[in-house]
Amino acid sequence: MPLICLSSPKGGVGKTTLTAHLAAILAARGHPVIALDLDPQNALRLHLGLPFNEEGGLFSEPPRPWRDAVRNTAWGARVLPHGSLDPRKVMRLQAGLLDAPDRVAGPVGEMLSQPGTVVIVDCPPGPSAGLSALVPLADLLLVVLMADAGSAAMLPLVASGRVLGHGTLSSRLSAKVAVALNQVALDQPLSKAVMEAASRTLGDRLIGAVAQDETLGEALAQKRLLLDGSEGGAGEDLQMLADAVIERLGLRPAAPGAPRRDYTALSDWGLTE
Repeated sequence: MPLICLSSPKGGVGKTTLTAHLAAILAARGHPVIALDLDPQNALRLHLGLPFNEEGGLFSEPPRPWRDAVRNTAWGARVLPHGSLDPRKVMRLQAGLLDAPDRVAGPVGEMLSQPGTVVIVDCPPGPSAGLSALVPLADLLLVVLMADAGSAAMLPLVASGRVLGHGTLSSRLSAKVAVALNQVALDQPLSKAVMEAASRTLGDRLIGAVAQDETLGEALAQKRLLLDGSEGGAGEDLQMLADAVIERLGLRPAAPGAPRRDYTALSDWGLTE
């Protein structure tokens, strides 16, 4: 079944927030979901409601089977945390994964063998051994950017496929890349300009835009997810992003409630009907 990897060229773009919301939305629509955290910050579990002091995960010590580390969440999705490690152990882990990618690819392959299961992976920002191990298995590589100058500078790399590296392999894999633009503020000239540049540069690879919305920040501060898209803003955009992912992967129809095809930010900017 589908493997979705979320990555970003740099940190601080809201990648983990989008991962948690996609996992919860797809689960709410009837898709069995496992959300895997490969980011050493180990924050995905917190977004999905696990206690702060629950630190076990895929890379915890001593090692244990991944099935024993998976946790149910109140949002319907299951989560497999990264596990807490000190910085030196994180560095050794990353080096070890380069030589033994099956430490990640093996468990993920087993997850994908479960009928109907969608696996969503929160990858570390930038190049990583974990993402490299999973790229051959991935059905969708969702790159998260912000509507700011730093992300705008990354657009040519994403458009060319060089965000995955160089050579023939990265060119072939670039067909799996899609982009979600986060923190879009249409009342700010820079944000609007980045939105326009992303649409022009990426074309149909830009599959989602999430509005800058203080309601989302308030929800995260209260340890909940923003899953009601009825009032527009970021909640609606996140539902639209899920619609786009479902359509791109050819998943079975969503649960009752006709999927909408537009995005709040994209529509307001006049880029969709």
